[in-house]
Amino acid sequence: MNSMKKKPAKYSPEVHERAVRMVAECRGDHPSQWAAIESIAAKIGCTPQTLHGWVRQHERNTGQRSGPTTADQQRVKELEREVRELRKVNEILKLASAFFAQAELDRRFKS
Repeated sequence: MNSMKKKPAKYSPEVHERAVRMVAECRGDHPSQWAAIESIAAKIGCTPQTLHGWVRQHERNTGQRSGPTTADQQRVKELEREVRELRKVNEILKLASAFFAQAELDRRFKS
């Protein structure tokens, strides 16, 4: 039995947009949004859960649903990356400061 998960396919932003648009356009032909999502997902070759996530993200981006927009999520990632880099720099500066403080103490005792 192979327990390795299959790597998810990467879909272009154009495919995302088209699929979300298709869900909106055919929503009236289905009893629910989920039924429309299942229908469109089968046509574009992704799972309904994947397409559902795209639809929800589109709704957040357009203000139809509360939650973080794509821009918000990108900004958080950038800030987290910056925090990691600043913490590394801060650690380096602490080590350098301690090194030079010790060197100064050693110099004073030798004179």
